[in-house]
Amino acid sequence: MEDEHDTNTRTVYCLPGMPALPRETGTRNKIPEHFPALSIRLSEVLDGIGAGKFTVMERRETYLLRESMETITGQLMGGKVECFHFGSQSEGTTTPGLNSDIDYLNSYYHTNIMTDWRDWKAGMSNLLMLHDDHNPPQQYLLQVISGDTPEPETRLCDERYVRKDSGQVLFSSEQWKKETEQKIKDRGEITKHGPSVSPIPNWDIVLAFHVCHPLPEIQHWIDRCRGRDWPPAQLLEAAQVAPCFLVPAGHPDSDYNRDEWRLSPNLIERMLMFSFSMTQIKCYIVLKLIKQSLFSKMVGDFTTSFHCKTVMFYIIERTHPSLWKEHNLMFLLLLCLHVLRKWLGFRKFPHYIIEGVNLFDGKMSFAQQRRLLQYVEYLIKSDMHDLFYIDIDKLGYRLQGCGIRHIGQAGEVLGCVGIHNIISLSLMFERLEMFLVQLRLITYEVEHSNTIFEQDINCKLRKCFEYYTNAKLKSAALEFINHLFALYNSMQSSKYLRQRNHALSEIIRRFKYSLKTDVASSRLKLASVLYCFGHLQAAVKVLDDVERRYHSKVKAVCGCRKIKGDRDLQVFANMISDNCDNVLCERPFAFCVKFVREEAYCAPYILWFEMKRNMTEEEVSQRDFYDKQWMDYAEVAALPFLHYLQYLTYGGLGEREKQLHVLGILESYVFDSRNKINMYHIETALNLLGHCYEMEGDYEGALHYYAESLGWYRTNNAANCHVQRVHRLIST
Repeated sequence: MEDEHDTNTRTVYCLPGMPALPRETGTRNKIPEHFPALSIRLSEVLDGIGAGKFTVMERRETYLLRESMETITGQLMGGKVECFHFGSQSEGTTTPGLNSDIDYLNSYYHTNIMTDWRDWKAGMSNLLMLHDDHNPPQQYLLQVISGDTPEPETRLCDERYVRKDSGQVLFSSEQWKKETEQKIKDRGEITKHGPSVSPIPNWDIVLAFHVCHPLPEIQHWIDRCRGRDWPPAQLLEAAQVAPCFLVPAGHPDSDYNRDEWRLSPNLIERMLMFSFSMTQIKCYIVLKLIKQSLFSKMVGDFTTSFHCKTVMFYIIERTHPSLWKEHNLMFLLLLCLHVLRKWLGFRKFPHYIIEGVNLFDGKMSFAQQRRLLQYVEYLIKSDMHDLFYIDIDKLGYRLQGCGIRHIGQAGEVLGCVGIHNIISLSLMFERLEMFLVQLRLITYEVEHSNTIFEQDINCKLRKCFEYYTNAKLKSAALEFINHLFALYNSMQSSKYLRQRNHALSEIIRRFKYSLKTDVASSRLKLASVLYCFGHLQAAVKVLDDVERRYHSKVKAVCGCRKIKGDRDLQVFANMISDNCDNVLCERPFAFCVKFVREEAYCAPYILWFEMKRNMTEEEVSQRDFYDKQWMDYAEVAALPFLHYLQYLTYGGLGEREKQLHVLGILESYVFDSRNKINMYHIETALNLLGHCYEMEGDYEGALHYYAESLGWYRTNNAANCHVQRVHRLIST
């Protein structure tokens, strides 16, 4: 290894036809005088916009946990599937202003991918990877092999099968995507991008196949990298056994581009990203900021984060580790631009792992490459002066301005700790929201199966205990256990109430295991059970405890609906503005309270109407894909339900003054515009308020609030039933 102060460079191995890269080992006579100070300032600014170490690690941990949750959900619903989040979110290499997409990959085990005839498995779908001189590097065709005998399939017995000129039956990537699109057409507007077919805005969703056998492309890369400072030897060993994926994407210039599958070493790339130092992560993030803010003005969206990532891989491999220091950040960025300039000049952008792939293919025309080359040369000559004009996250303004303090969304000044806590709450909110979506999917699948609901939930609970023994799935499995156990216990409570079995003590004992799911919802269910059993004093104690916990900074979370602006960073900044240090001690989130029909007897009677909210079949037909998954249950935001239960219990205890007081609180809460961001089931809250007025004997007031509810949702609203019922009461 050369002395780190050596100013010479030497040419090292490079792919055939690709420009040679210098191994930079020193900095003397290379770095402009102002670069070290500017590098430190840039690093501090990155800390202040959410690219600091703690935020990077929290993003990674959050998305790895989401992976586990989604894998468990897929398997609980009967799928042979493993779920992954790749890209910027799971790497932690993004900032709020970059607004990075969520990259989601579902990999299926129900199909056996063969690299050799010896890989054939009986009783499974088998696909043999084919690659010859007619296929571009990284591209494969998948030949269909019989599941009964190790012989090629000859029939086109599946809409996804196509016949090659040679007569071979292939599994078509284009037909696979068409089938996927057909399956999800009712889930939202479909967007297609490369291998992704997604009904969710800002999500790239790819359905893929595992390749668990050794591949020559990967082994060639491992052999090439041995003996270098980076990638480390331990990573290369892990890469040898890491599965790759076949994603449905052909090469733009291939004769078989509609049928080809692209080999993607996503897990290896993620291992490489996870090995980055903080200086390397920051360098990569700035490259993405340059790409999105500056390059996009030259060539639109034709440069990608993967281009930036690939530049980083080559630069790190070919530079001395001692160079990756915070004060060298600007110089390292300059090195990246030099490499990009060389590749633009050669019109070849090499894939880091798979030899022979040109990442310019299908991405950028020659004219765009020339235009970008001219701009990159300008950036290099100007010592990247245009960094001061990057508007994303106000980076340029902050660079000019001053260090680690920055202007937030609403003009407030926040420090690095502040932005970390804000993003932490944002990540937690989105993860909990997604977890509730997973629970909704599981519940809906059980409800609409031919099994007994309670037995099926118990079966899924036992499976989660099995997942708990898996180190990777343990944390996610524990969350599922807590929630599924709470559901099972609540159903047991409902059955006891229906059978007039008053064995309450065992039920209460079980509830304590699930009280920590969130600030309020499990405790409110316990209070509802106590109320329905007639234990009003005990119910009041639980409700008082919830009220103490439900401080002004608690944020509601719903797995059914979204409210515009409910995930803006300012919402989470408001949650910590009073106490930046202690807000994260207990998760300051309250789930909506949900009762499935099997829990009906431990819910107040008025919520039974929510479980049959439609008046006609025509109303049911108006529900979209997501509405169908929850509208047969009762669901209400936690705080309105808290006050409604208080109204019932105080009334049952004869504490009239407290009852009227809490009615006023409920009414004020529902109509205070500041609470709009937490009112996920506004129509149900208004129905509860209307029922309070109904119990007061104020039928005009009740009808007024039911009409307010119908003003929000005219159909699939229990208020329609309530209006008819109150009119009957008035007429008698």
